[in-house]
Parts: sequence; structure tokens; C-alpha cells
Amino acid sequence: MERIPVAGPWITDREVAYLSDAVRTAWYGDANRYQLRFEEAFKTYVSRRYAIALPSATSAIHLALAGLGIGPGDEVIVPEATSIATSAPIGYVGATPVFADIDPQSWCLSPASFESCITPKTRAVIVVNLYGGMPDMDAIDAIADRHGLAMIEDAAESVGAEYRRRRAGSFGAASVFSFNGSKTVTTGEGGMLLSDDETLYRRALVLRDHGRTPSSKAFWNQEVAFNYRMSSLQAALGLAQVERVNELVERKQQIFGWYREALDGVTGVTLNYAGPMVVNAYWMVTAVFDPRLGLGKEAAGKALSDDGIDTRPFFYPLSSLPAYAKLPQAREAASWNRNAYDISPRAINLPSALSLTRSQVGYVCERLGLLLRRQQAA
Repeated sequence: MERIPVAGPWITDREVAYLSDAVRTAWYGDANRYQLRFEEAFKTYVSRRYAIALPSATSAIHLALAGLGIGPGDEVIVPEATSIATSAPIGYVGATPVFADIDPQSWCLSPASFESCITPKTRAVIVVNLYGGMPDMDAIDAIADRHGLAMIEDAAESVGAEYRRRRAGSFGAASVFSFNGSKTVTTGEGGMLLSDDETLYRRALVLRDHGRTPSSKAFWNQEVAFNYRMSSLQAALGLAQVERVNELVERKQQIFGWYREALDGVTGVTLNYAGPMVVNAYWMVTAVFDPRLGLGKEAAGKALSDDGIDTRPFFYPLSSLPAYAKLPQAREAASWNRNAYDISPRAINLPSALSLTRSQVGYVCERLGLLLRRQQAA
């Protein structure tokens, strides 16, 4: 049996046709045609007023923070359980990340922990929709509003998720998505910044294009800024994907359903939680092992890899990373961010590629069940 991939796209003739057309025609006066179509289609899907296609979700967070005027001396709160791609842009603008704990069920930002981290220096919070789930957006939004904080929704992993029938990416001053090759909607590499704030949108347009205003003459830069543009080829692929977004999201949810059915009755493992207000998009099917098993994510990943199954470890707490070793708060975070430090060591992402078959999921669950039984017997 070939190795079972942990992530990957679903490409059809539509994507191939759009890419072929872009490589032949999207030049000269038509150079931005696919970017504009992609932005229009995606903002309509999410229900936002403005969208900017970018090279990554990281660049989108960077533009959002810079566009909001956040910089040295400011603090930005982020959940412990996320990729460094969420927190790194805080450093890009010279601000300081503050790590908050996660909810034990959703694995997303804990509202109570968020509020406890607020200081007079806090300017914003970045809310992460982890692995396709969503947090208690009502509570987080109320806290941010009460303290006058900007909210940025990191929806990188949550195309198709919903909170109270509102699409992921429709919350906060700005929201961002990733179109990395592992994501549900892909452009190979890429991202999107969305907002309903015209001032922030226009500021971000200037910042992403070397500090040039739309009305300025050629090469007449108003300030030193960034080069954050998406190519026509990426946008053509993204447009084809977003035109198929419903079937892509439905496939992700179908794959999760296969796992839930196959693991029904298997003890010692918990899968992604949705909750009464959330439609989970299940970008990654995630397994959290009962702490009594003593099964760590590295050991589980190695055992499944030996069976030809690729997995990913649950994100390490940001404050535990060598990248943040010199940050004073990081040295104490483990004592108060207990949920993140408890869950992360015993959780992995199972194969979630859009190309998966039901028989492959069955094989993964068979091998995982065997691993759990061996661990229980040890």
C-alpha cells in the first residue's frame, strides 16, 4: 500500500483549464484579471466587503497589524495552540506576543484566559479557528469590545466553518485565510486578507505594494513597505477552487464522518469537537489520547508512520518553542496555560487529505485502534 498522506488537495479539470488560460493570457493589460475575480468570489463566499489576495496568511496578519498601527510597545494576545505563522507577524511590527490558554474542548482561544492576559499595553487579539473549529466568538468579541481591542480572525484553517450561521472569516476588524497546498482551498501557496473596514483595506493596499498609493506616479513610493502580491497563476487556481468550495468542504466533513464511524466504540481517543453553535469544517481530523494511556504524539506518529500512515503532531505551545525562549512571559506560560500544555503532548492530526478514500480511513482507524489497545495492555 502506498503511504497515506496527512494533507493534500483535490484538483479537477476546472483548475487545469483556469491555470492553462492564465499562463497564456493573464499578462499585460489582463495581468490582474484572475486576482480580481478570485478576490470577488472569495469575499462573496465569506460575506466581507473587501478582500486582498496575498502570498500567505502570515503576510495577511502582518498587513492587518501594520494597517491597524500596531507596533513597538504594544501587546497582542494569541492562543498557545497555533502555528508560529500566527504569532510571528506580531514581531514583524515590533509588538510583543502574549500567549493565552485554549478551551479544552474546542482547542481554540479560551475567553477567560484571553481576558486575564489583557494589560494597558494590549492592542489586539488574534483568534485562531484551530483545525477547522471555532471558539466562543460572542464571548471573545464582547471582551475585545469592552477593552477597546481590535480582533483579527485567523481563519487560515477554517474555510467553510460557521459560528451561529456566520461564515468563518466574517468576524473582527480583519480576517485572514491560508491557501497553502495542505488547505481545503489551495493556490499552492497564498493567502487572503478580508475586512469590512474601508480605511484598513485601503491602507493595506498601499502597504502590500511597496508603499505606493493608487494615485501616485510610477515608482513614486510614499514609504518603505512590503511586496505582498499574488500571481495570476495562483489566483487562477484559487478561483477554480473557490467555485468548488462547497464540495471541498463537504468532502472534508465526509472524511471526518468516516473517522467518527470507524472509531465509534474505540476507547482512549477523542476527535474534534463542534458544539451547538459551530459547524466544524474539519480541515484536520485530530485525535487526542486519554492521558491515562501515557501515549505521546511523537510515539503515536512514529508507530503510525511505520504502518505507512503520515500524521502531524498537534501544535506545540508557542511559549515552548526555542523561537520564544528569550521572551519573559514564555518562561512562565506553562504554569497558567495548562490546557494547551496538557493537550498538545498527547494529540496528533490524522490523515485528512481530500484524496482519501473510505478504505484508507478504515485502515488508519484499524492501525490506530490496535495501537491504543496495545497501549492499554502495556
